[in-house]
Amino acid sequence: MKIHRSNSYSRIGLLTAALLAVGGTTHAADLPTLKHAYQKHFYVGVAINRDIATGTAGQTNDFFSRSQEQVNQDIALVKEQFNQISPENDLKWELIHPQPGPEGYNFGPADAYVGFGLRNHMYIVGHTLVWHNETPLWVFQPPGMTNVPSPSSVATTNMFGTNAPGRGRYGRRFGRGFVYNGPRASREQLLQRMHDHIFTVVGRYKGKIKVWDVVNEAVADQGTNLLRNSLWLQIIGPDYLAKAFKYAHEADPKAILRYNDFGLENPTKRHKFITLIQSLQAQHVPVMAIGTQTHVSTSSPGFEQEDQALTELETLGLPIHITELDVNAARGGQRSTGADITANTATTQGGLVENADQRLADEYATLFKVFVKHHQYVKVVTFWGVNDAVSWRRNGKPLLFDGNDQPKPAFDTVIRVATGQP
Repeated sequence: MKIHRSNSYSRIGLLTAALLAVGGTTHAADLPTLKHAYQKHFYVGVAINRDIATGTAGQTNDFFSRSQEQVNQDIALVKEQFNQISPENDLKWELIHPQPGPEGYNFGPADAYVGFGLRNHMYIVGHTLVWHNETPLWVFQPPGMTNVPSPSSVATTNMFGTNAPGRGRYGRRFGRGFVYNGPRASREQLLQRMHDHIFTVVGRYKGKIKVWDVVNEAVADQGTNLLRNSLWLQIIGPDYLAKAFKYAHEADPKAILRYNDFGLENPTKRHKFITLIQSLQAQHVPVMAIGTQTHVSTSSPGFEQEDQALTELETLGLPIHITELDVNAARGGQRSTGADITANTATTQGGLVENADQRLADEYATLFKVFVKHHQYVKVVTFWGVNDAVSWRRNGKPLLFDGNDQPKPAFDTVIRVATGQP
């Protein structure tokens, strides 16, 4: 695809506005799209929120405050540029299964998400089945407890040692990664809940959702322990990961089952990650792909660092999915590859780095050059949000499109990598 460089940005915006007025979306031979530029390499995807999935403004929360017109533009951009979607929140346990028992599910938002993907012929990812965050407290408590407090009202200490909320990609007050000292469910009870939840959710979308993040962020961030000290680990034991993958595979034998984690640019965290996957492989656990979130900054990683990370991950022999890509341009986040909402305020403070647009473009060019180099293993690249305004790190302006859905210089550099232009 030829890029008309002198006015490509303004023309994309004008064409989008014009076609939205008549109910269409932009698509012209001379306008580059991410999904077409990389169609010989990998899927190019995006995480979408509830507003986009339902087509209705105000469904997500007040944090973003998108008008209906803006949501319509967001939807048009998703359809135009991407061929794969992930849900930001609506398949997490806290939202899809907030109350105990078979009557405690809320499928409406998740159904809307899957329906959006099916209507637009997209490769649909499910995120996530088992996680230490955004899981209701009742999941870990004995059956029949009365006056059960919600996680948002419990004074808790999360896994990072603070009293702030655990990470959700919105920063909303959903379930936490918490230390809970009250009565606990037994191993057998928690396994049964995990089984029932996975069979219900995966079974509902069998054949529609092609990839599942079965277990999310189980590797310990710090110290020498391999696994995070979550309630899943404390109550069930380390085999909770194997059980989760087993249940998911039984629920949909054709789905690609993925383990997903962040901070794999760090050699220590990456070594733990590889050790965990190798252990699961030795047990014949059906881990079929690995997800590296890739929340990075305009300062790092460089080409050699990212190349080394993917080279080491390739030794596992599994497809690699870049699951939550963004590049933080805020001064406060230049040394962070973490993904914790409690640290998000600090990592997006201080204003933008100098020459932020150019540095963002340079870092995205670096990353996509590495992804293309490793395209035999890299099968999916997913941006965490469609534009800066709906990003969990919006103050860091981390994406290819600004809050008005206009392409930034970084978009141009990413297209140039795909087309081999200098």
